[in-house]
Amino acid sequence: MLPHKAPALGCPAHRRGVTVASASLGILGSPRVRDDHRYRAGARPTGPRVSGNVRIPTRPRGLRCRSMDLHALTRLVRPFRVKMAVETVVPAKANPAKLGPAANEKDAEKLRFIEEMTANADAVQEKVLAEILTRNAETEYLRRYGLGGVTDRAAFKAKVPVVTYEDLQPEIQRIANGDRSAILSAHPISEFLTSSGTSAGERKLMPTIKEELDRRQLLYSLLMPVMNLYVPGLDKGKGLYFLFVKSETKTPGGLTARPVLTSYYKSEHFKSRPYDPYNVYTSPTAAILCADAFQSMYAQMLCGLLQRHDVLRVGAVFASGLLRAIRFLQLHWQELSQDIAVGALTVKITDPSVRAAVSELLKPDPELARLIAVECSKGDWAGIITRVWPNTKYLDVIVTGAMAQYIPTLEYYSGGLPMACTMYASSECYFGLNLKPMCDPAEVSYTIMPNMAYFEFLPHGDCGDGQSHRPGRDKAQLVDLADVEVGKEYELVITTYAGLNRYRVGDILRVNGFYNAAPQFRFVRRKNVLLSIESDKTDESELQKAVESASALLRPYSASVVEYTSHADTKAIPGHYVIYWELLAKDKSASAAEAVGALARDGVMERCCLAMEEALNSVYRQSRVADGSIGPLEIRVVRGGTFEELMDYAISRGASINQYKVPRCVSFPPILELLDSRVVSAHFSPALPSWSPHRSGN
Repeated sequence: MLPHKAPALGCPAHRRGVTVASASLGILGSPRVRDDHRYRAGARPTGPRVSGNVRIPTRPRGLRCRSMDLHALTRLVRPFRVKMAVETVVPAKANPAKLGPAANEKDAEKLRFIEEMTANADAVQEKVLAEILTRNAETEYLRRYGLGGVTDRAAFKAKVPVVTYEDLQPEIQRIANGDRSAILSAHPISEFLTSSGTSAGERKLMPTIKEELDRRQLLYSLLMPVMNLYVPGLDKGKGLYFLFVKSETKTPGGLTARPVLTSYYKSEHFKSRPYDPYNVYTSPTAAILCADAFQSMYAQMLCGLLQRHDVLRVGAVFASGLLRAIRFLQLHWQELSQDIAVGALTVKITDPSVRAAVSELLKPDPELARLIAVECSKGDWAGIITRVWPNTKYLDVIVTGAMAQYIPTLEYYSGGLPMACTMYASSECYFGLNLKPMCDPAEVSYTIMPNMAYFEFLPHGDCGDGQSHRPGRDKAQLVDLADVEVGKEYELVITTYAGLNRYRVGDILRVNGFYNAAPQFRFVRRKNVLLSIESDKTDESELQKAVESASALLRPYSASVVEYTSHADTKAIPGHYVIYWELLAKDKSASAAEAVGALARDGVMERCCLAMEEALNSVYRQSRVADGSIGPLEIRVVRGGTFEELMDYAISRGASINQYKVPRCVSFPPILELLDSRVVSAHFSPALPSWSPHRSGN
């Protein structure tokens, strides 16, 4: 897959140190700067330098300011200018950049906003923290730590602890039970956003306030202006996005609890959004808001087919969601084409608002029905997306982290279309966006917008003495947004307007550069171990790499891994890793069962087991070879559709269809029973993996 060429992001100041004597910052303008010319073109400061009365830093900290109104920077409500007294130099390392040229003046305004935020990252962060601490000064939580209304970073870092969800759970439970006092936030908690993560088997409840919708909307408003830099003409068509809501619940105290995307789709920000030619969906809002997953998917797929020539991009929140839509088309294309042929909607769609919305589009079209039938009945689904929606320019899906394993399957179904990862967000907070959305999925990085929350970073890995992080040391080790170092990994820690203070999100990020003074991060993985039998510890990233390494052996057989999960089986001694694979046969002349049979006859699956072991870390291999504390790795092949059943089971128990991700490790007995009941063959590693006490670990 070849990504689109990126437009130039540079400006003449890219290769010069730039002194900012003064700047007038606002929504509609950029800082006025003068070139310093103290450094020749291409030169970069190699250490702290002093020239006159100005110290030149070696790490980009943005523009320090004495006064700035954050509302002007976070809301984009009205154009007004804020004077800033600036006393610093933007170092050459900061690479002052310029996004553009914009597709239109509206885009230009948003791109200027990105420039201003990223150029002044540290100043914005300082002001964000001060604003949060000022408004929440009288909350029970902050009073507990004796800040006394102080808003500076030093006092905040010295007195307020770094926490996890479990630390905050008593306060969150009080709010959920109906306590309306200012516990975490001075502003009333408007609802809870349910995270896809769990604590003690229950979904996490993230408190939020009404104005957070403004911040989410702000970040959404920046996505298309950036995308328009790379893909022209998106105002000439529509987006086929498979978007879903989850039915909400109520806490004992009466607050709504629902996933963050459900909250957004049900908000007036989404339902009453003004017309924007760059953000037109094929799916009617009524279909998106339908709580019945089947009816919603059917209506959205049908409307997408009816407008097939208008579709310029196809997407879902996660890559797995888009694959679920393709699977739905495989199962229901006959019924869909029948509806199109006769111009009447199936009686299975019972929601009145959905029927009314679809009926406005649905007219008899036998020719389109025949085309869909021809394409979907071929058996060969390679490139089905571009065959059905021929004008599609790219896929808009998250394919970072655990979603990376879907890339080969998406490439197969799309015919190699580019995949755009546009933003980085969670239930706790919306973080930032990808300024090069058409890059290769392996190169995706996100620029955190400093106005969204106050960000700190906990260095990930050893503390320098071979020991893991200990709670007592975390506070001293936290690094500010502007102080992170390229190449290092950090755990994200946030302080939000809604009352999360120094909260460990659990995401591990790697710094791979800066845009202006704002760092850019690659999502590495979610913290925590997936598999462990003894002293071994295998995380999601390691397991993903092992699956990718082993699945390469399937390519000569026109097969691939569609989905997988794992389990640490300790029923026998020694215990061993069990990996469940669902396979896809890409050869249209062979069924999945025939492909599995061929793989078994040739011993390929056993070699896959060994390849996985070779790709795992040295502690695992030492346990296998030297200690004998782990048994041979096992791959259990399950029949097609098993992981669809797994998702349906999770949704039936309250999971969000938008946020659902296949668990990479399972231990819940009913899920294991479901998986084991679908196993068609089991295979074990035939030999010990390589290991040497002198070999460096993975």
